[in-house]
Amino acid sequence: MFRVGSFSNIVGQTKRMRSHVKPLYRPSPMSLAELLDFGQKKCEKKSFQFLNDEISIRLAHIMREFEDLPKELLTMKSVKLVRSWYDLSFKDVQSFTSRDPDDGKVLEEFSAAIQNILSRHSYVVETMAQGVIEMENTYGINDKLNERIQYFLDRFYMNRISIRMLLTQHAALFGNMANHPRRIGHIDPNCDVIECVTNAFKAARQICEHYHMQAPDLEIITADGSHIINFVYVPGHIEHVLFEIFKNAMRAVVEYHTEKIDLPKLQIIVSKGKSDLTIKLSDQGGGVPYQDKEKLFQYMYSTADRPQYTGQESPLAGYGYGLPLSRLYARYFQGDLVVNSMEGYGTDVYLYLKVNSSEASECLPIYNTTTSRMYEAEKVVSDWSSNTNWSQSMRTYSTLIRKPPSISEDRTVTVKNS
Repeated sequence: MFRVGSFSNIVGQTKRMRSHVKPLYRPSPMSLAELLDFGQKKCEKKSFQFLNDEISIRLAHIMREFEDLPKELLTMKSVKLVRSWYDLSFKDVQSFTSRDPDDGKVLEEFSAAIQNILSRHSYVVETMAQGVIEMENTYGINDKLNERIQYFLDRFYMNRISIRMLLTQHAALFGNMANHPRRIGHIDPNCDVIECVTNAFKAARQICEHYHMQAPDLEIITADGSHIINFVYVPGHIEHVLFEIFKNAMRAVVEYHTEKIDLPKLQIIVSKGKSDLTIKLSDQGGGVPYQDKEKLFQYMYSTADRPQYTGQESPLAGYGYGLPLSRLYARYFQGDLVVNSMEGYGTDVYLYLKVNSSEASECLPIYNTTTSRMYEAEKVVSDWSSNTNWSQSMRTYSTLIRKPPSISEDRTVTVKNS
């Protein structure tokens, strides 16, 4: 499971991890079961050896991919800043390559370095988003450029999720990071899905009431009538995804029913099968046109006006990163996030998660020759008279989109009314 060794030979004689070097090693995806097992055994030395190797590899793959981005984006001030953070973090990790893990001081310094990396990368999402805005304002973005940027951002942010997962897991197990007594690092062996739903709903409702002075209530239903549904997962990931889709649903309901005092409730249905745990959120917020469905997962696309960033409070909507990032969190452990909508009525959002922790393996972007071609490829010319994208395949590296499950209403039992 652990690969001990130096990554410095990848760098060779080069001074920077740029186009001169190709990442020679592939990242090693970890499953939730493996992460949980290691967390329970809790060996700081092995964690040091694994992370010292693996984090370097993951950083190297995404740093090399930067080189294939359009020059218009690479010259933006915010993008240069992000690249400098990654360069510095790579050097920080590499500085421990020849250090002795049997030395307690080395392990302490490594934990401190991890905290510095996590702190340094805290605003990567916002800063990279600002870089795209800068490019849009300076050069504009055509369809071809937009496609390349969307492709990169999916891979870049997935890489970030994976690195933060490993680093925060180490910090929670061996550092000074506060941790829930029931969890192994950030993994809960008995993750309470209803609790995650409730926490996310309360957080989203607080923001909605702040902006709109009201928010719809919530009805939670389980397919088998259970009051508690547990499985192995990272509660923070579930709550992050649900928080984002709750925000979207609440805003849609409030704005669609402006003349109503009693807003229609949001409805959550939770179903735990043999393979998938599915969380379905339904709203009556008017839905979106079918032609706009795929746009919902494009970065910088939003049906709300883009707000002015103040750095003090979280806006309800407008930046357009909520759904794309939420889908990445879902796909990170081989799940998915699917949106189906009825214009004029409402929207259903399906969150699929793996029930079996051994099947919930990390989904990681890999830089190779195929990746490079993706940035060079011209836009595919349609062989239909229609301009629809029916025949265009999704450029993903996760599970395929599946049809929503059919849940019989007579099998559901109301658990909670908020």
